[in-house]
This record gives sequence, C-alpha cells and structure tokens, in this order.
Amino acid sequence: MVVMGQTLEHFTSYNPIFKLLEDCAEKSKHTIVAIDGNAASGKSTLAEFIKEHFDCNVFHMDDFFLPMSMKTKERLQEPGGNVDYDRFLHSVLKPLHDHEVVYYQPFNCQTQTLGEVNKIQPKKLNIVEGVYSMHPILYPYYTHSIFLSVDPDVQLERIAKRNEQKVQQFITQWLPLENRYFDYYQIKSKCQLFIGTGGQVPCPKS
Repeated sequence: MVVMGQTLEHFTSYNPIFKLLEDCAEKSKHTIVAIDGNAASGKSTLAEFIKEHFDCNVFHMDDFFLPMSMKTKERLQEPGGNVDYDRFLHSVLKPLHDHEVVYYQPFNCQTQTLGEVNKIQPKKLNIVEGVYSMHPILYPYYTHSIFLSVDPDVQLERIAKRNEQKVQQFITQWLPLENRYFDYYQIKSKCQLFIGTGGQVPCPKS
C-alpha cells in the first residue's frame, strides 16, 4: 500500500497505533480516535494511511479553524482558541458519540466561508486528526488519543517544503499558539500514545 508515494516501511514507528486499531476492530467497538500533535508531524498523512487500511471516517480539524470574525484579541489569548471547538463539538463529535449521521460544513480559510454540507454515515472507527483535537471541551468524547511530535528543526524543514512562503507566519503566529495550547492543557500527558516522527514521514501534510 502506498500513501503519498510512501510504503508501509515509512510507518513502522506507528505499529503501536495499528495494533490499537486492529484490537478495536476485532472487538467491534465504537471507536473515536484523536490524533493531535505538532504542525508537520504527519497527522494528516497518518490519517490517510489509516483510511487506506481500515474502514473508517476521517475528520480534519483544519475544517474548523476560527473565522476572522471570531478572532478577537480575547479569543486568541485563550489557549486552544484558534479553532471553532463549539462548532466541531456539536456538528461532528456529539453525533459521532451518539452513533448518528454527521452533517458539517468545512471552513475555507482562504475565502472565509463555509462549504457545502457533508453528510457522513457513522462507522465503527472514526479518526479526528489535527492540532486542537484534544481541546478540553472535546477530549472526553474520545475513546483513544495519540500525540505525534517532531523535532523543531525537522518541523521547519517540512513546513518549508510544503509552503516556503508561510514559514515566517508559522514561526511568529501559528506555532506559538499551538505550543501554548500544548503546554497549558498538558496535551501530551493526556494522550495514550506518544509517537516521535523524526524524519520518518517525509514532508507530511500536517
């Protein structure tokens, strides 16, 4: 199986994650897994890979970033406030938890508009990937949680490969917001699995 030009060998450090998901599948349990972690640690890439191997839904926190109209000084001072966690909770996470059909509109950061309504049928396995997915308002709804970390130098290298023009914006704006959220809520210690990606996944999506 190949994802973004990568084979299974690229993902050997994720064996504990695959073992966890296989156990859940064998027990036919309703499972909601959060994959949080540093920017450029490989969250989206891992979620894509999981979707290729398991019958699951994947939801992206990038679809729930905060509109400019909500980015007040007070909101951005709130750790984890850079995501519309209320909208994600009510449109995705609560319905998932209750085994109901999910209806949500992905937010487009470029146009600052909501897209068409996505209708997602419930499945046994559901993956929520992205920074802020373990926000305190959200994490009680997960059955399992994973944190992906990456060395800061490798992180910047990956960000530059993905979008060199936005490296400075990551350094001055987005990474400080993420790191404050991680530290304030002790996100790493709340996750059941901690995986250091290092150079394991070249140039991931997130």
